[in-house]
Amino acid sequence: MTPRPEPEPGRPGPNPLPLIPRQRPAERNDPTSDPEPAAEPTPVFIPRPAAPRRSAADPGQRPADPRHLVHVRVLDLTAGAVPRLSTPDGRPADCPAGAVLALVRHHGTPVGLLELDLPGGVPGGADPLGVDVPGAALDRLIAAAGARFGAPAAPDHAAEPPGRRETPRVSVIVATRERPELLAACLRTLLWQTYPDLELIVVDNAPTTDRTARVVRGGCAGLVRYVREPRVGLALAHNRGIAAATGELLAFTDDDVLADPGWVAGLVAGFTRAGRPACVTGLILPAELRTPAQLMLHHHAGYAKGFDPVLYDAQAPPADPLFPFTAGRFGSGANMAFRADTLRAMGGFDPATGVGTPARGGDDLLAFFRTIVRGHRIGYEPGALIWHRHRTDPAAVVHQVRGYGTGLGAYLTAAVLREPRALGALVRRVPGGLRYALSRTRAPGRPEVPWPARLAGLERRALAAGPLAYLHARVRVHGVRPPWEHPERAR
Repeated sequence: MTPRPEPEPGRPGPNPLPLIPRQRPAERNDPTSDPEPAAEPTPVFIPRPAAPRRSAADPGQRPADPRHLVHVRVLDLTAGAVPRLSTPDGRPADCPAGAVLALVRHHGTPVGLLELDLPGGVPGGADPLGVDVPGAALDRLIAAAGARFGAPAAPDHAAEPPGRRETPRVSVIVATRERPELLAACLRTLLWQTYPDLELIVVDNAPTTDRTARVVRGGCAGLVRYVREPRVGLALAHNRGIAAATGELLAFTDDDVLADPGWVAGLVAGFTRAGRPACVTGLILPAELRTPAQLMLHHHAGYAKGFDPVLYDAQAPPADPLFPFTAGRFGSGANMAFRADTLRAMGGFDPATGVGTPARGGDDLLAFFRTIVRGHRIGYEPGALIWHRHRTDPAAVVHQVRGYGTGLGAYLTAAVLREPRALGALVRRVPGGLRYALSRTRAPGRPEVPWPARLAGLERRALAAGPLAYLHARVRVHGVRPPWEHPERAR
């Protein structure tokens, strides 16, 4: 692996990427979405030790509504050390007044979320000096964290056996299409990973411009590999990345996320747990909560899967009558990793599923399902943390919900066609499956942030359309083989 530059004294690390303007979050890797509108950019620096100043007239950022704004923070508590408060992208920050969603970590390990309203503090939470400033709001936040999760215990260094820790090579694959601003912010956080043996691959999916290539080959020359997949489809792009990867473990994330510095190390820790899982997923939290749409997705979409490690095994199923068909419980495609040999043996991701196809999604769910029914285990590791930029406006949420519903129906159809042995189990679970669909696939959420009935109805209708959409997509990709089965390799 190409060595990363050493950080300058007084700075947390390198920032090799050029300045890229921030844009409004868009649909997850949607190859069918419209190109980004041209706008006079306001530069954003990610990460920086000091919080950047943002103009109120920034055309690339949707203004936050104070009535719905929730400040997202990370509270790191370490025994014998001063508490540290930061933003999801790692910048030190003050404790703001108003609504706060805080991830609490003990010695770097996530232990839970706090949602509370804080008095006083610094308006907006901006810290122009880039240092923590004590105040009533911060004191209350620390006290609430202690009351809820206890005090961090001194780390037990003797618990780790002596000798060299396992450090398999990890290939991180990011598929993207015409979203250079989001990609640049994502790559900055990936370049800050603490894991020592890392390969970063960007797959440019059916590009119409050279903007993605310029981001990768310009500011990331020698640090990130650029691969081009000419056919539209997220699964096709992921398979192209698999063919190009050299790692023993393959990690996947999206271009609209910020990766915690310990994300890859957390995934690797999941693979080393008892049971030797073939797939590991991780925790996904909101990078920002600035609009009603983002709040609704945070409370109802079920991205976060908890703060305790879990091992899923078909031989010891959980108390779920629909297991393993409820594959969404395993994790999400924005934060998943597989053993390379296992994923290649399955043929990679089904090219008839995923964003960019008539199926609209389901590629990650199908991969999870096939992993389980083939006798492998899936681990969930909350220490593998990704911050996701939820959609900011209602129209984008509608588009997402339609995609989720169609993708779910497509996934269930593909599960039976790809793994015919599962047909009998699925038929036996039809009554429960119907109740599951009719009761909505969303998390319970909170009464003050309701999930609209029209969205629940839209998702059910899209679910019913999923099987036909998958069959349509399957016809379109008939004869497509995984690229690693061909003599030519991805370049």
